[in-house]
Amino acid sequence: MEFGFGHEDETFRGEARAWLGEHIRARPGLAGRGGPGSEHEAAAERRAWERELGAAGWIGLGWRRGGYGNRVATLTQQVVWAEEYARVRAPGRYGHIGENLLAPTLLAHGTEEQRRRFLPPVARGEELWCQGYSEPGAGSDLASLRTRAARDGDGRWRVSGQKVWTSLAHQADWCFVLARTRPDSRRHHGLSFLLVPMDQPGRVDVRPIQQLTGTSEFNEVFFDGAVAADLVGGEGDGWRVAMGLLGFERGVSTLAQQIGFQEELAAVVRDAVASGAVRDPVLADRIVRLWAELRTMRWNALRTLGGAEDAGAPSVAKLLWGGWHQRLGELALRVRGAAATAGPRDWTPGAPYALDEQQRLFLFSRADTVYGGSDEIQRTIIAERVLGLPREAL
Repeated sequence: MEFGFGHEDETFRGEARAWLGEHIRARPGLAGRGGPGSEHEAAAERRAWERELGAAGWIGLGWRRGGYGNRVATLTQQVVWAEEYARVRAPGRYGHIGENLLAPTLLAHGTEEQRRRFLPPVARGEELWCQGYSEPGAGSDLASLRTRAARDGDGRWRVSGQKVWTSLAHQADWCFVLARTRPDSRRHHGLSFLLVPMDQPGRVDVRPIQQLTGTSEFNEVFFDGAVAADLVGGEGDGWRVAMGLLGFERGVSTLAQQIGFQEELAAVVRDAVASGAVRDPVLADRIVRLWAELRTMRWNALRTLGGAEDAGAPSVAKLLWGGWHQRLGELALRVRGAAATAGPRDWTPGAPYALDEQQRLFLFSRADTVYGGSDEIQRTIIAERVLGLPREAL
C-alpha cells in the first residue's frame, strides 16, 4: 500500500524542496536542532524561523479555510510538505500547537471574530501557543481538573489554578486553558475553553520541569487571577471543544513523525554495522522487527488519514508509535553495549550532563507511553468507544 501523488502534488513538492533547501542553507547550524529532548536548542533562531515560514505562507496549510494569511493545501500536498520538511532535517517547530491544535479548534468552534483575531498571528509565526490541560491531580483523568475561572466585576474571566506538563509554556505568548466555570459541577460538566495571554506578571508563573535528558520542554504553570481574553464555544461547553481538539492530534504530522523515526532507526543500523553488533542474531531480529513495525505504522496512518469518523484511530496510532519509539531507544543503547553508559565528552562543571543523540533518544522515549495520554488511557478509549465494553466504574 503506497500513497499516490499526482502531477500537482509533485509540482508542489518541487516548490517546497527548493524553498526549504535555500532557506536551510541560509541558516547554517539550524538543521536538526530543537527535536525531542533538545527543545532548548537555538531558541532565538527557531522563533525567527517561525516568522520566516509564515512570511512564505507555509504555516496553516491544513486549515480548511484560507484568508488568515495562510495558503490552503490539499491533503496530499500537506503530506508532501511534511515529508520534505522532515527530510531536510528542518528545525523542530515552536508553532506546532497554535497551527495544528488551536487553529483547527477555532475553525470548528470559534467565532469569526476570534478567528480574525488569533489566526493571522499564528499564520505569520508571530504568536506561539501552549496547551493548559493536565494538572497534578488531573493528568490522564482530565475531567477531574480543579483549575477554576470566575467572572470579576467587569465581566472578565479570571483563571486560578495550576497546570503541569505544559509543553513550551516558557516560550508561549498564549495558552488555551480548560477550566471549571461552574463551581458546583463535577467531572466533564461545567468546563470552559479559555484563551489566556501568558504575559501577566504576578498572575501567570511558569516554572520549568527538568527532565531525564537535562532539558526542560515541560513546565508547571500557575494562574493567580489571570485574565482570559476570550472563551471558545460557549460557557460550560469546554469538554466538547477540548475533545474535538484532541482529535486533531493525528494525521499528516504522524507521517512526518515517522520520517524522523526512520532517520533514527537508520542511525541505529549504522551503529550496529560499524560495531559488528549486527552479527548478533537477536539484535538483527530486533532491527528487522522495528523496520517492519515502522512500515506498518505508515500504512495505518495512510489508512486513517483525513478520516474523522474513526473514534479509535488516534488511540491506536498513539499506542503504536509510543511503544515502538521506546523499543528503538532501548535497542540504540543495546547495540552500543557498555560504551552506551559513557557520555560524549568528559564531565566539566559547565557541562555536567552531556548526552549524545542515542542516549537522549533512550531517555526521552521513556515518556512516550505517558504524555499525550498514557497507554492505559488509550486502551480504555478503545475498549469503551470502539469495542463498546462497559465503562470503567468511577
